[in-house]
Amino acid sequence: MSNKPRDKRMSIDEVVAELEDGMRIGIGGWGPRRKPMALVRAILNSDLKDLTLVSWGGADVGLLVRAGKVRKLVYAFVSLDSVPLEPNFQRARQAGAIPEVVELDEGMFQTGLRAAAQRLPFLPMRAGLGSDVMVNNQWLKTVTSPYDDAQELVAVPALNLDVALVHLNRADMHGNATYLGPDPYFDDLFCMAADRAYVSCEQIVDTAGLTVDTPVQRLLLSRMMVDGVVETPNGAHFTTCSPDYERDEKFQRAYAAAAGGTDEDWAAFEKRFLSGDEAAYQAEVRAFAEEQAK
Repeated sequence: MSNKPRDKRMSIDEVVAELEDGMRIGIGGWGPRRKPMALVRAILNSDLKDLTLVSWGGADVGLLVRAGKVRKLVYAFVSLDSVPLEPNFQRARQAGAIPEVVELDEGMFQTGLRAAAQRLPFLPMRAGLGSDVMVNNQWLKTVTSPYDDAQELVAVPALNLDVALVHLNRADMHGNATYLGPDPYFDDLFCMAADRAYVSCEQIVDTAGLTVDTPVQRLLLSRMMVDGVVETPNGAHFTTCSPDYERDEKFQRAYAAAAGGTDEDWAAFEKRFLSGDEAAYQAEVRAFAEEQAK
């Protein structure tokens, strides 16, 4: 038996083959920023269903709820930033097409991931007290501090995940991964909150190369957190993956127009960009960029 770190490289299809109906899947990134969109697109084209999705949501949520793959959605927001409310999510929410929704305060969402990462049933916090979060989620409970202050606090339950999917700039074959942009978001918490975690990345490099162009403090994920690594160049498109690329605003506008338009508008967008594999998607994205440049 080798004592060397395991080679965890996988293909997109191999990751999706590890997923099962009904799983509780956490998707990293933040709104329209550094989402593992190549993996999301593969889920979209799979037979997976009845998923519980946990996300600071963007197009990942929009695509999967539009496809009817989400039984339960746990979220703090679902936005594309320059498009304030993700239009596929808006459509599904207004139509009551998501069977179960749990909307949490952003801080409560983070605390739930922290509790899961620390293998705790809950963590206490003040956020949510006196707000409609407690009214709309009456299953949330409070606890009283056992100390002299006797403060009442929200007992935020752990957001335990079966699987986490995240996207970073660079990774090695063992699962160590680093971000090069301005924000780690909470991808490490997603991975630690999950039984299994898969990271897609712009480039797989030698381990020593992970800190060539960035400080060691940006080594966000260790191989102990990660079960599989997928190299997916441009795999966060159309979300941002700074400094490798920024959000594709022209494509996002086309996506939002199709999602907010007629069923025929969406069917045409879906047929062109989402009906094939990742290579087909990237080819159509390049063709779209050329069209827009004329």
